[in-house]
Amino acid sequence: MSTLISIILIILLCVLNPAYGYHMSLRAECHFKRDMKDLELIRTYNFNKFEFIRYNSTLGKYVGFNTVGQQNAEAWNNNPAQLQQMKVELDRYCRNNAGNEISAITEKSVPPQVHVRSVKKGTGVHPTVLMCSAYGFYPKLIKLTWLSDGQPLTSDVTSTEELADGDWYYQIHSRLDYIPKSGEKISCVVEHASFSRPMTFELGPSVSESDTNKIAIGASGLVLGVILAAAGLIYYKKKSTGRILVPH
Repeated sequence: MSTLISIILIILLCVLNPAYGYHMSLRAECHFKRDMKDLELIRTYNFNKFEFIRYNSTLGKYVGFNTVGQQNAEAWNNNPAQLQQMKVELDRYCRNNAGNEISAITEKSVPPQVHVRSVKKGTGVHPTVLMCSAYGFYPKLIKLTWLSDGQPLTSDVTSTEELADGDWYYQIHSRLDYIPKSGEKISCVVEHASFSRPMTFELGPSVSESDTNKIAIGASGLVLGVILAAAGLIYYKKKSTGRILVPH
């Protein structure tokens, strides 16, 4: 009871004496996935920007972070009516709003164009550098994960933030530095609101420096052949126009 009285006094001070600089706030958050599984309500109580008590629907109870918060958490956790009210809030506040939010997002979502490629070939002890890039997607939230033979890779991974393209769409890039192994299968998994499930993208064919040289040499040869053929045709036409045909 004394704890409840102290909180009431704090609230009265906030309302009646704003000059003291006291500020108390209540914040509710809904965490959910597209399939509406693992729906979670987080309700936090803050005093002067310090969170002193929190309700977590996954835990099904309150947790206090200081003496006042711990005393109130214990009292509220021992009150069945209080805990039942929070279960009602989970459905009323989170489940209803989550369904509307998911519909609004999926109706306007744009799937990313994903490219997985090798940008630098490793030599000896130097690692190979791979890049997984996603372009032109909406909404902003996206997750890129590297896999090696189906197992997540977490080390030597560097990712950018979602970058605005300036046209309501976004792009993101994730870099992987690794030493390749024989027969290893590398892929990039992309999770986005536009996908009904995580999508896996395999490493695409990369063009090595030697292959690039071969292509350049081949292209040069083709261009040279076209030039020679054109020159021969022009020479033939000039010779033909200079001839006088004598009938037999």
